[in-house]
Amino acid sequence: MKNPLNVLSILLASLGLLHGSEASDGGSSSLWSHIQQISDLKELRSMNAEWDTASPDGQLKLTATESRNHYAWAVIPPPAGGWDMVRRESVQCEITNRGTHPVNVQLWVVGDHGWDAVSDIATLAPSSTRQFSCRLREAFPDGTPKINPDAIKAIQIIIAGRLESPATIEVRGLAATGNAPEWKRPDGRMDVPAIEDAPPSPGHRVRYRLPDDGKSDIYSVLYLPKDWVPGGKYPVIVEYPGNIFFVNGCYSTGLPDQCVIGYGMSKGEGAISLALPFVDLQAGGIAENGWGNADETADYLMKMVDEVCTKFGGDPSNLVMTGFSRGAIACGYIGLRNDRIAALWKGMHACQHFDGSGWGGATITGAIERARRLKGEAVFHTDNPEEKVQPVMDAMSARFTFAKSGLGSHSTAMFLDERPSTRQLRQWFRDLCNVSGQEER
Repeated sequence: MKNPLNVLSILLASLGLLHGSEASDGGSSSLWSHIQQISDLKELRSMNAEWDTASPDGQLKLTATESRNHYAWAVIPPPAGGWDMVRRESVQCEITNRGTHPVNVQLWVVGDHGWDAVSDIATLAPSSTRQFSCRLREAFPDGTPKINPDAIKAIQIIIAGRLESPATIEVRGLAATGNAPEWKRPDGRMDVPAIEDAPPSPGHRVRYRLPDDGKSDIYSVLYLPKDWVPGGKYPVIVEYPGNIFFVNGCYSTGLPDQCVIGYGMSKGEGAISLALPFVDLQAGGIAENGWGNADETADYLMKMVDEVCTKFGGDPSNLVMTGFSRGAIACGYIGLRNDRIAALWKGMHACQHFDGSGWGGATITGAIERARRLKGEAVFHTDNPEEKVQPVMDAMSARFTFAKSGLGSHSTAMFLDERPSTRQLRQWFRDLCNVSGQEER
């Protein structure tokens, strides 16, 4: 059922009564007419902003004064009731570089509920102007839709790269344009619950902080399954995210919020999902890039696993570790860092990378040494070449499974749809942890 606010917006637009919008007849619809002042923006990172209310189509002036982890950005949130773009082709805006150096500019439309993101990225010379356009019907190489136009949580404008001096851009006319057939959801595609700042409860993903984290920005994302009851025992899927990385084809924040493998592996039932951050206690926050402090990250993992097992019925005999990209490397680099942490795992799953690649100091020699610590029963690889991980696998006394998703992109989207590799992973998890449920076919 359509949100009544969206229906009202469409009606007003058709009558020409909605400020900044036009009827959806092949024209365009403003996407930021609800922005009246800078405080209406959702987030400004390493940026100063000025909003020109006199501009008929809206104009946002952004100045990046620094670039934390090489990224500065502004986030435009949706209006109350969300954006209605199920029949739109793209999101567009015009951007001018008002600085004195070339600048890498990125426009992203970011999906909600586990959907991915679509982008347009270009380097603008000083004083140059370019029309940016993000295609809402963009798909992965195998045809899997990247985004649900009816589940957009933000539009993000990024200035990327090292800054030699402050970089200033002007953004004008942010709008949804073009007509397309009404978007149809693929059969079997799962939606991940939105993250909440609330106490843990069945079927909800919440930011969870240890008592000692109160004065820091460190948190995990905890999901209790829909069938969770007090006093029960549940397998726990511990997951790490990829590195912060924004390029065409890959939107990765480096935060535990983006972890979806655990939810896809369990289908939201029968198991607890715990998405963990890489931490840097000295900086008092989450390390979006790299390991943070690897020993502190491993220690935080141990504390969170104990917290979940003690307070929420996590079964210490049924712990599985998983991760994507940097998180996949962490299965060895963090998860097998010492004998104590290595003894936790009944199994591991790694997607698109593994320990021993050399990234972040994860050398093949160290990876083989860490691999010998695994006491678990099985390891599952998604989209990892067997020949590259075989030396590490040879050091483990475990069963190995390799699967190719066919997605064709550096992403975790495959774990939320119905495809043979994902069904195979779900069955592997159920068999390993004795989780009841219908067999995957």
